[in-house]
Amino acid sequence: MHPDNPLYQRRRSPTATELDAIPWIQLLAAPERERAVDDLKIADACPGDYICRMGRPVTYWFGVVDGLLKMSSDTAEGQTMTFTGVPPGGWFGEGTAMKRETYRYNIQALRKSLVAGLHVDTFHWLLDHSIGFNRFVMNQLNERLGQFIAAREIDRMTNPNIRVARSLATLFNPVLYPGVGAVLRITQQELAYLVGLSRQRVNEALTVLAEQGSIRVEYGGLRVLDLQALRSQVFQGK
Repeated sequence: MHPDNPLYQRRRSPTATELDAIPWIQLLAAPERERAVDDLKIADACPGDYICRMGRPVTYWFGVVDGLLKMSSDTAEGQTMTFTGVPPGGWFGEGTAMKRETYRYNIQALRKSLVAGLHVDTFHWLLDHSIGFNRFVMNQLNERLGQFIAAREIDRMTNPNIRVARSLATLFNPVLYPGVGAVLRITQQELAYLVGLSRQRVNEALTVLAEQGSIRVEYGGLRVLDLQALRSQVFQGK
């Protein structure tokens, strides 16, 4: 968070409940946990707020306690390309933080969200001192690689049903997004933003997936009934 960012002005210490929603905290030894908790900050992000922006130097490693963010970049033609959504439990930007680079993407809140931040200096201290933290970050990087390979494949798919199915499978990744569980709190309009389709076309795709028994559309979100079936359908569309 940059000092000029409204989120920086709204930062505060996390509550005990919010700490419980951070997946890597429990992997730390007592001294490591104490240092991390002392440094962690929580901020309330409003729809449209930027958590980080392209070209800005990294200052924090971020995670979603509650809500939904989107990762995107701006093309030379002035268009916005969305890479993925970041639901609860998701932490992002570890590669940028490790190299202390500037951001190559924008992270923006799609709805009111709770965002956690760990200062990049503390991030590096944990890398130097915590085996559990290193394993978490290594798993993140491994899963992230697979996620972006999948994102490239989605961009080449012309079948809207398969695009929606693949995107949903990505958002239900239990390693990257352990806070999602079986129900993803997302509206059809938010999913449309992430997939790059119209809301009407997303609605049609969700109807097909529901009829196949892979998901169930519930009030305020989507429940996965058979994640493997959802992934299998995606792969059939290659």
